[in-house]
Amino acid sequence: MSETVTIRPVTTKAERRLFVDFAWEAYKDDPAWVPPLKDEVHGLIDPKKNPWFGHGRAALWLAMRGTKVVGRISAQVDDLVQEHMQAGLGQWGMFEVLDGEAAALLIATAEQWLREQGMKATLAPISISIWDEPGLLIEGFEQRPMVMMGHHRPAYRAWIEAAGYAKAKDLVTYDLDIDKPQPELINRMVAAAERNPRIRIRNVEKAHFARDSAIILNLLNDAWSDNWGFVPLTDAEIAYAGKKLKPIIYEDLVRIAELDGEPVAFMLCIPDINELTADLNGELFPFGFVKLLWRLRKPRVKRVRVPLMGVTRRLHGTRMAGQIAYTLIEYIRRACVEHYGVKEGEFGWVLEDNQGMMSIAELPGATINHVYRIFDKAL
Repeated sequence: MSETVTIRPVTTKAERRLFVDFAWEAYKDDPAWVPPLKDEVHGLIDPKKNPWFGHGRAALWLAMRGTKVVGRISAQVDDLVQEHMQAGLGQWGMFEVLDGEAAALLIATAEQWLREQGMKATLAPISISIWDEPGLLIEGFEQRPMVMMGHHRPAYRAWIEAAGYAKAKDLVTYDLDIDKPQPELINRMVAAAERNPRIRIRNVEKAHFARDSAIILNLLNDAWSDNWGFVPLTDAEIAYAGKKLKPIIYEDLVRIAELDGEPVAFMLCIPDINELTADLNGELFPFGFVKLLWRLRKPRVKRVRVPLMGVTRRLHGTRMAGQIAYTLIEYIRRACVEHYGVKEGEFGWVLEDNQGMMSIAELPGATINHVYRIFDKAL
């Protein structure tokens, strides 16, 4: 008979290393999994590095069968979630596990901690916030995830549902062949925007990156504020995100749209850095850092991803918003093809009921390639 599963809280540096490293055990036989950079994962769960901990608190656990780690989980309470989504709403995530018995115990442990924090319901999996890796992959297991997107074992869905969870919301990503002419309707909208002297589309400037990253992330807070699950980024998180993103930002792949001189929209496109890091096995030192820096000088990747795009709320539903959005898309599409040799793009994630963004993705012929599910449960 196999040994009993026990749950151990993560409190030491050694246990944090076990927590992070367990993903390599969970996915050792999965060809679609891309090893994350361990330094990034450690930073995500470190209160001294991640400014999320300025308004949130979290606990981590390991599932042990004897001396072997067989699972992990986090649980979080975010003060901004209480304010902007629902009072008494907790979350759990960072969920990786080898079997159903360990899964049940990990989820029960996270739920009990959330109850002790006064939570009445939970959304999961969210790791660590909605801005990190939300949702569980339920469709698209065969394709490698792009940068900043999750990948999960197919068995997780049944184990989560067995714990009493139901669908709260699906998030989708779209795949698009960008090395082809755009539909005539898009070409007409772009031409109209180019004739309009009020509209200006500009590249971000890395020489003024702090300024431009603040513009983009403040536009994001405004553009997404009516979306389900929205939690605003704080000034500290905006600065932290800008610092993390700067090495993978290329000026012609990130554009800001201005209307009468005021920033009103943006589009952020990044090379699929997973293509450049897959062979590093999560390690930047001693040689991975040098390899990555060299590859980032002029990346030649097959795919790019648009993780973020937004138009200020005051333009939502207007013809102007459509003109600006498709002009941003077309200018960046041209840069991807002409300057980087890219042929495939991914757009998202997008909420399943965000008809405006889904229409933007689908007009040029994009199709859904991944579905991520966020579950909920009353505690």
